[in-house]
Parts: sequence; C-alpha cells; structure tokens
Amino acid sequence: MFKAMMRGEDMLSLWLILFVAAGIIGGVVSGFFKARRIQPNGFKWKIFRNEAIIAVITLAISGKLLGLLNGWLKAHGWISINNAPAAWWQIAFEYVLYFFLFDTYFYWLHRWMHKEPIYSWVHKLHHKSTSPNLLTTLSVNPLESFINGGFMSLFLLVFPIHAAAAVLILPTNAIMGPYVHSGYEFLPRWWNRSWATKWFISATFHDQHHRYFTGNFGGYTTIWDRLCGTMRPKFEADFDKVKQRSSKNIALSETASAGTPQYLSL
Repeated sequence: MFKAMMRGEDMLSLWLILFVAAGIIGGVVSGFFKARRIQPNGFKWKIFRNEAIIAVITLAISGKLLGLLNGWLKAHGWISINNAPAAWWQIAFEYVLYFFLFDTYFYWLHRWMHKEPIYSWVHKLHHKSTSPNLLTTLSVNPLESFINGGFMSLFLLVFPIHAAAAVLILPTNAIMGPYVHSGYEFLPRWWNRSWATKWFISATFHDQHHRYFTGNFGGYTTIWDRLCGTMRPKFEADFDKVKQRSSKNIALSETASAGTPQYLSL
C-alpha cells in the first residue's frame, strides 16, 4: 500500500492537495480571506446547512439526467469530440466561441428565470442565500441545474469541438461557478477601470445579484448587462468600496504584526 502511494503521479496529486490545503489554511490564519469578504456579516450556518442538503439532491438528480442525455446523444451519433490534432488558433477559437455563447445563453435564460411564475417555481431556491458561498453554486433546483448543464450538449450538437478545447472549457465551467459565488473578491482594484478587463465578471458583480435580487444577470461577462442596462448602477462604486475595505484591513493587520514583540512571534 505504501509503495503504491509513492508512485510519481500519486505523489504529485498528494503534493498538489497539500499545497492547496496549506494555502487555504494560511489564508484563514493570516486574515487574507477575511480582508476580502464582500459581505463581512452575511454568512449564516443555517443557510449553509440547507444548501448542502439541496446540493446533494440536485447533483444526484441532474447529474444522472445529464449523464443519460449525453450517453444517448453520443450513442446515436448526435454529439462527439474531435480527437484529431488541432492548431492553436482552432483551439482558441472554439474556446472563445463557447465562452461567449454560453454567456449569452446564461444571461437571457437567467433573466427569464427572474420572471414569474418561473422565478417562484424554479429559480427562487437558488436565491435563498443573499450572501453566497461556495455551496450556493450547487444549491439550485435540479431543473435549473439540468438546463444550465445541458448547454454543453447543445453546443456539441452544432460544434464538434476538438478535445484540446474541451480540456480548457471543462475547468472554466468548474471554476467560474464557485468563484462568483465564493463571497470573496480577489480581483485587483483596477479591474473595472481597465477597458480590457471590465467586461469580465467578478465575485462582487454576482454577489450583488444575490444581495439585491435584480440586475447583474451575466454568467461570464458584464457585456449583456451593460448593453441591456441591467447592470446595477452602483456596482463599480461598490466594488471599489470592497477593495478599499480589504486594503484597510490588510494595512491594519500588517501594522499590528509589525508592533508585535519578537519573542511573541516565535
């Protein structure tokens, strides 16, 4: 058993897990996460517990349904992944195409889900958390999870992308949801001031959607919200406030650390 654990690939995975765990623990102990909390007093254990239960149920139902759907579509030749070699520009094109098509799909679907009676029947469950956390990503109605997750199948029906593009798309899907629901803002203060980056969503952007229930419908970008006038007017100012507060907390923490006697810090 010990020899099996010492294989190169297993050791690499183990070190990666330990590295991430050490980073999270270090962030908590040092106050890194606390300083970047968007809603400092928003977390509620009762909501977190309920979201955990909903997440398990939703994953079991929607995961099974999506698995059956994709299996049927593959078996009948409707969808496939192109395993042939591809030029870098083809991979980049397919990734960018998916990125912006999904953002368009998500924006209009999300905006529609805020209309009654769809909101009460489907989307309201996701909005039980007004201060989102990582579990909020999965705390959705199974039908909503199926519809959102089903976009990849729809995309493959039209665009049989290369495997290399899929390798980029899948982690993007896995990372973006938890990030925008994390409740922490890690992006730099200049993010919304730069023409190149202000079009891409931030955790604060989606956090405000949960806090106020309206506006900021985008999934990956702010483009459709800006074009359609659904971006919260004070979003950029509120983003700056979050970053100012985090900068102040970091400065206070550093000042306190600098004033600590050496023998206490051993």
